[in-house]
Amino acid sequence: MNTFEYDVAIVGAGTAGCYAATTISKAGYDVVVVERKTEEEAGHIACGDALKGADKFPSAIPKSEISDAFTNTAVDHGRFEIPQEDVVLDIPVPGELAVIDRWEYGRQLIDSAERAGVDFHYDTVVQDVTQDADGRVTGFEATRRGDRRAYEATVTLDGAGALSVLQDTIDFDGTTFDTNVRYSQFSSAYREVIEVDEPVEWADALVVKPTKRSAGYLWYFPRTPTEINVGLGFQMNEEPMQLVSDLREDISRRPELQGATVKDKLGAALPTRRPYDSATAPGYVAIGDAAAHVNPISGGGIGGAAYAGQYAGEQAIQALEDEDVSEEALWAYNERVMDHYGGRYATLDVYNIFATAYDLDDLLALLAALPGEQLSEALYSGSSKVGLGLKLKVLYQTFGHWGTLKNLYETKGLADRLFAHYEQYPSSPDHFDAWQAERDAIMDDIYAATGADAKY
Repeated sequence: MNTFEYDVAIVGAGTAGCYAATTISKAGYDVVVVERKTEEEAGHIACGDALKGADKFPSAIPKSEISDAFTNTAVDHGRFEIPQEDVVLDIPVPGELAVIDRWEYGRQLIDSAERAGVDFHYDTVVQDVTQDADGRVTGFEATRRGDRRAYEATVTLDGAGALSVLQDTIDFDGTTFDTNVRYSQFSSAYREVIEVDEPVEWADALVVKPTKRSAGYLWYFPRTPTEINVGLGFQMNEEPMQLVSDLREDISRRPELQGATVKDKLGAALPTRRPYDSATAPGYVAIGDAAAHVNPISGGGIGGAAYAGQYAGEQAIQALEDEDVSEEALWAYNERVMDHYGGRYATLDVYNIFATAYDLDDLLALLAALPGEQLSEALYSGSSKVGLGLKLKVLYQTFGHWGTLKNLYETKGLADRLFAHYEQYPSSPDHFDAWQAERDAIMDDIYAATGADAKY
């Protein structure tokens, strides 16, 4: 068995892995990224290709090094189609938007990391994680084309994506690492990139629509006016959908997409849950999708993964300099994630939970009557301010759905309470149990108010 020794070993050449690796390598440490795909396929990831906050990227790999992958910067709003109500909602999206060529973006990330001195080992599949007698993660074992390999590292970063295999093999006993993870907290998705002859009239919008079931959603994101990323997903706690056939059926009903040519197709799983309560263990940090750093409503995860990667890289550097890779030494990474976007994503998850308790037609009728500005604020901030005049307007427009509306506003109050609690995320593992207990009490109130089944 060949053995490779590095200061830091990272699994996965996605956004989080590349940002972490570049951060660490620029600081002068030896880092390797182990990727299961071939060198030609690396960076090819199933994604909606939409990028919010396109103007704000961490400094490790700035926007200037990846902007060539931005294929549509004219998008500036969302278009939420509700066929059941014959309504199309125009939803403003704050910040800079872009639709990207995800494969090209992935390649540019890898190129930037390589220029920074990062080693990449492709076509290498992790089989098991190694731990010492004290439970500290010391690396992992893998195979490459039938040859066994061992990777020894002071710090291991897990960027292996949703439902990471690494987490199935690590003994987290005695750590704070979040193991309250189930398939029902994830979505299964399938997407195609299609080409049409004539430009679509909604080339400046991100188009989203529900499926016939509350657990499903469709998207149409224009990479260019004639090249569209189209996809479909469903929550894994529901009966499976026929993703390919259901997507093709919906495409066939859109006149502007008739005769489209399929250029690429791919499937994936993605988190539709709150971020992990803790993504650290001795010698080990989970980053990006592997720690559920994804907006649970929109599915957007590129920005969160980029920042998680840089935060983890900076914390790994500090741990190496201090020669301390204990969970307490790595803990500040959790704090930075929660302070930046973790609390907001946890709050948005409350609305996911709310939706599971109500009839789809009732929810869609209510959404069709709500102002797009307030939906936008709730969608991207986790909350929304509603003045008296707007309340009266909403009450008038939602006549017949007042019971659901009342419960929605009660849920909003509980979501605000949850967000305030996340702002008190502990500064060390010492107070973590108490913080979790109070958070879980808030969640019990949310389940009681919504009538939804417990998600965690």
